[in-house]
Amino acid sequence: MTGAERERKSMLSNKAKYGLKAMMHLAGTEGIALAANIAQDNNIPRKFLDAILLELTKAGILTSKKGKGGGYQLARPADAITAGQIIRILDGPLAPIACASRTAYRPCTDCGDVEACAIRDVMLDVRDAMALILDRTSIAAMRTRGLNRQFALR
Repeated sequence: MTGAERERKSMLSNKAKYGLKAMMHLAGTEGIALAANIAQDNNIPRKFLDAILLELTKAGILTSKKGKGGGYQLARPADAITAGQIIRILDGPLAPIACASRTAYRPCTDCGDVEACAIRDVMLDVRDAMALILDRTSIAAMRTRGLNRQFALR
């Protein structure tokens, strides 16, 4: 394994991955779910999950109830929440580089001509392709996909 292979980072952070896992868990739960159960059932570190759930609650994706009988639930139906929304809330823009972002554009400091930059042009295509898939994929569809594969493996 080369140094570059060892150092390569995932394009999806653990924060976003755990957020998607928690959302799929909640999509399969009627009523309120406890953070401890979400964490245990999905192998998510509890403190990390608490921060993620708080962020999703502040963004209006989840509702929470404190105290006895408390927990979390989706603020709207799972088919009205997309993977793209969750990733943007937890990780920020989808673009692989800042100059290809639609919402957080920043020019590269080493770029002489943004409009003629072939790297930016390709990264815009990458960003658009990712957004097309992630913004058309609901949490409900992700959950169904996972269940279908789970049953196919049996």
